Amino acid sequence: MTAAGLFFAGMGLSVKLASASMSSAQVVFIRNALGLVALLPWLPALGAGGLRTRRLPNHLLRGVLGLLNMYCLFYAIGRLRLADAILLNYSTPLLMPLVERFWLGEPLPRRVWAPIGVGFAGIALVLKPGLGVFQPAAAVALAAAVFGATAQVGVRRLTATEPPTRIVFYFAIVSVVISAVPAVPAWTAPPAALWWVLIAMGVLATLGQMSLTRAYAQAPAAQVGPFIYTSVVFAALLDWLFMGTVPDGISLAGAVLVMAAGALALRLQPRTAADPEPSTP
Repeated sequence: MTAAGLFFAGMGLSVKLASASMSSAQVVFIRNALGLVALLPWLPALGAGGLRTRRLPNHLLRGVLGLLNMYCLFYAIGRLRLADAILLNYSTPLLMPLVERFWLGEPLPRRVWAPIGVGFAGIALVLKPGLGVFQPAAAVALAAAVFGATAQVGVRRLTATEPPTRIVFYFAIVSVVISAVPAVPAWTAPPAALWWVLIAMGVLATLGQMSLTRAYAQAPAAQVGPFIYTSVVFAALLDWLFMGTVPDGISLAGAVLVMAAGALALRLQPRTAADPEPSTP
């Protein structure tokens, strides 16, 4: 899981570098296209008829929500410190109980109120409303977490009848088709040197997803899930090495609160063997 955190932080850096020369719409489309290509070798394992589904509307909803998460996150990465964008996106564990309460009508366990409260206090420190340094892109990163939490709840509902590979396949198809619409009018040929960054983005995303899946195959999510927050630490190091930026004291305190609350929320969250691992861009 720590390796997954490193790979996802590296993917975020690739997104940030690419966003300096390309629109977010184009970067999102290329990311999705590379993800679909990386998925193709796994499809034969489904066998004949393995892609047939009776829950196409649910797949479409999950795909749209996941794509909205990606658009918001990539937009925020291009405009915020990498660590701040990734941290706000990883506030998803704090939001999932709320989504399950208002969408599915599931009760909100008392034990999750404390981490949710601490987590939102940390988010407030990162956003800094009222201090004159609030950035609108930070609100977009928080919106990414909302879409991501809703998408994950949708995935949990799909796993009752759908295998993981089928869920990922339909998400890849939906995201490629929809993201192509805004990408075409905004399309510009990437500079030759940038292709190495785009290839790295796809490779690191695939390695991160493989590491994430391997981690959840080896141990319960409550034990290994919190280690995904190492991605925020790696992102902060990349911010310093490549961008020359460091978090201020208020943001650092907020980050500690969000990571601690998110890790606790993951440990308190009931999961079953059929539950999927948290999705990431």
